[in-house]
Amino acid sequence: MDLLSPFTDPAMVAHYAESTPRRVPGFADLQRMAMLLLAEHAPEAADILVLGAGGGLELKAFAEAQPRWRFVGVDPAAAMLDLARDVLGARVAQVQLVQGLIDDAPPGPYDGAACLLTLHFLPKAERLRTLQELRRRMAPGAPLVAAHHSSPQNGDVRRWLARSIVFANREGIDFVQASASAAAMAQHLPILPAEEDEALLAEAGFSDIALFYAGFSFRGWVAAA
Repeated sequence: MDLLSPFTDPAMVAHYAESTPRRVPGFADLQRMAMLLLAEHAPEAADILVLGAGGGLELKAFAEAQPRWRFVGVDPAAAMLDLARDVLGARVAQVQLVQGLIDDAPPGPYDGAACLLTLHFLPKAERLRTLQELRRRMAPGAPLVAAHHSSPQNGDVRRWLARSIVFANREGIDFVQASASAAAMAQHLPILPAEEDEALLAEAGFSDIALFYAGFSFRGWVAAA
């Protein structure tokens, strides 16, 4: 399965800004927590790298909360970057949008980095390499905030994905259909147990790794470069 293909589908892109907040428990609060964790150590005029920035939702939330921050937003999908420009509106002046992967990000150093709802698309080896390249671009001690699908320790990833799917469906509750959808997702997404996610952060050179968010199949961490 080409994991980029959904983000080139015009119908999916058209509904992304509306549908994504419904899929992620506490989506707006997750964005605000991420901003606060970045702001805790970043200067007033910080340079922030956002990996997986297509759609522009976190960029807009960060830019509105921190009008003096400057952002580099990286994403491989051109259509999603076009959507980000539309979502950002006037705030696009704070942002440099780059089509590509982590290797295409300018070298920095950055005062902080965010990677939300992205790393679960990457196989384990590529996820580690991406985290290493992220850290290489960050100033010493700068915070990284990452959140994505990650199964709880000793948890059944399909069961947790099914719960997330039911949560996202505001038209009814159907655990049978959700379980079938979850099985398909688990086959195509390289979702890791939470302890493996934390181990990859450590292997990539991050320290002070701490869980700050959990909602059904989603987990979020903050760590220091």
